[in-house]
Amino acid sequence: MSATQIDAVTLDGAGPLYDQIRRAIRDLILAGTWPPGTAVPPEHALMEKLGASRMTVHRALAQLAREGLITRRRRSGTIVASPPASHAMLDILSIPQEVGELGQAYSCRILQRRDGKAPRELAARFELGRSANVAHLTLLHFADGAPHVLEDRVIHIATIPQVVDESFAQTPPGDWLLKHSLWTQAEHAISAVAAEPEEAELLKIDPGAPCLLVERRTWNQAEPITAVRLLYPGGRHRFIGRFGPYGAV
Repeated sequence: MSATQIDAVTLDGAGPLYDQIRRAIRDLILAGTWPPGTAVPPEHALMEKLGASRMTVHRALAQLAREGLITRRRRSGTIVASPPASHAMLDILSIPQEVGELGQAYSCRILQRRDGKAPRELAARFELGRSANVAHLTLLHFADGAPHVLEDRVIHIATIPQVVDESFAQTPPGDWLLKHSLWTQAEHAISAVAAEPEEAELLKIDPGAPCLLVERRTWNQAEPITAVRLLYPGGRHRFIGRFGPYGAV
């Protein structure tokens, strides 16, 4: 733990002290100032810096642990948690794991990549501002060598600047983002569409064949992270979600 790290924890003076501490640490995590794996200052350091009792600091950290933002370990201390990689119907999908769960071998190919200002057509497709600086990637994912899903994605460079130096040679963009970014909200839509001729050729289906289009956008607070369109051949896929009255089960 560095002095800069403990100094970054500042209170806003609003509400109970434990909740101020919780919000201060939460905001550092969600802003990416403390990325996954960062050591959270120990209780005694927070007590001294913030003039709080051990019980107050402990309560704040316990709440952050319940929210899944930190992981508390008795001997090794507290660290910022990695975001979970979920695979339910409306959660963030890992395509390699999706293919693996089918008992098939995964591979992918990057068809094109362009970094820079979004051209008019791309801005319209993903509802981007014309000044948006993005990495635009098109990928084809395979299961046992057969086309599985066509991915069209933009990643906002201002939010995730390290994307500029990432080739995605080892890890596809969706899984890379799960490891290197935190998201606080997502928008998700599934629709039925007909395959355009170029898409059909890549997916090895007939032009106009029915497809499932999964569209998702994610943000870290107000900052956009990524927007993606995943086109699945409709005859080969279905999405299943099991849920109860209080959410997924």
